[in-house]
Amino acid sequence: MRPLSFLRLLSVRRLSSTVVFPPTSVDPDLLLRLATVLYQHQQAPDATLHARLRTIPLPSSPPHLHELFLQVCNRFSSSWRPVHRFHLFLLRSFPSFADTPISASKVLWVYGLARNLDLLWRSFLDASASGLLSPGALCVAAAALADAREIKKCVEIFHHLSVDHESLCNVDTLNRVVQTICEKKRLPDVAKAVVWKVKPIVAPDEATYRFLVVGFCRAGDLVEASKVWNRMIDTGVEPDTESYEEFVVTMFKNNRFEDAMRLFKSMREQRYHDLGLESYRIVITWMCKEGRVMYASMLLGEMLKRGVEIDSPTLGALVYGLLARRKVKEGYKIFNNVATPDISLYHGLIKGLLRLRRAEEATQVFRVMIERGCEPIMHTYIMLLQGHLGKRGRKGRDPMINFDSIFVGGLVKAGKTLQATKYVERIMWSGVEVPRFDYNKFLHYFSNEEGVSMFEEVGKRLKDVGLFDLGDIFLNYGERMATRDRRRKAMSPCKIDI
Repeated sequence: MRPLSFLRLLSVRRLSSTVVFPPTSVDPDLLLRLATVLYQHQQAPDATLHARLRTIPLPSSPPHLHELFLQVCNRFSSSWRPVHRFHLFLLRSFPSFADTPISASKVLWVYGLARNLDLLWRSFLDASASGLLSPGALCVAAAALADAREIKKCVEIFHHLSVDHESLCNVDTLNRVVQTICEKKRLPDVAKAVVWKVKPIVAPDEATYRFLVVGFCRAGDLVEASKVWNRMIDTGVEPDTESYEEFVVTMFKNNRFEDAMRLFKSMREQRYHDLGLESYRIVITWMCKEGRVMYASMLLGEMLKRGVEIDSPTLGALVYGLLARRKVKEGYKIFNNVATPDISLYHGLIKGLLRLRRAEEATQVFRVMIERGCEPIMHTYIMLLQGHLGKRGRKGRDPMINFDSIFVGGLVKAGKTLQATKYVERIMWSGVEVPRFDYNKFLHYFSNEEGVSMFEEVGKRLKDVGLFDLGDIFLNYGERMATRDRRRKAMSPCKIDI
């Protein structure tokens, strides 16, 4: 359809910003048939497509028609043409169909994923003229434009709001847009440019600066985060606790421990009453990783003095720090003083024992954890396997327990033949460093129904050659984790044929 006819249809669209339809069900067979026609005839002329669509018994009630259109948008989330042409067909052929803020936001979402920015911008202007704009639709449009680095268009959104929608042109809308760009798209530089350019229209507040600081910190850009931080202070806005915490974490990750501790001390001076469990846990965890257990213990005492409740992850980090410093008795003392330890405490104890090369004792803790009803996760098994086998896996002569062959078999079974070939070539060619054995991929490839029998067989073979701890780990994983497909099928709603 030509752009002129498209604009003509948009000009006669009904105003329906107040319409809210209740959720309704859609016939799956009808949706499948409709999606097939839209896909097969997306390049066909309008007359052919509309003739085929009229042969489909589409519902006539507005709620069902609206829900059907939303389901079509979900089905073609990254293909704009079927959604666009079906949308125009409904507007022309069904007087009962009317756009709502939800459908307008959904259309913008599809156009954004398909990177059709021209159609997205025209739809945005049309939704604005029809009174269908919502904060969610603004976030969808801004995220798509930011992903394409269309900073000028993002700024135009707020200029447009300041003229036609003053109720939406406020700092709350700006914060939602900035949060979407920083957290979902991870483009803090785009968000920063938008904030600086719309500052004459909407002044940023504490939350705006927080989203920018957190976004730059999570992107690892301490320089830009520092610039935003300094500008925030120059404007008289005091950084909140979350900004301090994210900055401290990023400094720890960049091995700037002294700077991180100076910033934490400044945080204690500026926001002493806002200092909570999360702030203490961050510093205690990183201090224990660095072996500075004495300072971590001092912070723990300060928490108790202030009445801040200590959680299991904090105690787990302290247990690991004590064991890493070879203070095993003190670590066990803290662990045993907890009435019902959770998986964080068990992980701290297991990780500390594995660092001391006490894999047998760590496996015994693993068995006790299961007996007490604490369910292990994937990270538990990966830690234990690395502790027993090393980071590069077992390279034994026995082909039954050689994890290279098991891993290659898992790659082939998962359809990753190219990766399997590259792995084998690196092993065969002498002088080429073999990559580290990826236990995460190994467990992931076999976490299905076929993996149940494989883990049972591997566990038995390991026990036959005297590796009882490893055998127990694999047998337990086969029983608990490899049946996730079966558990998902049991939890999903089943279709009953009558």
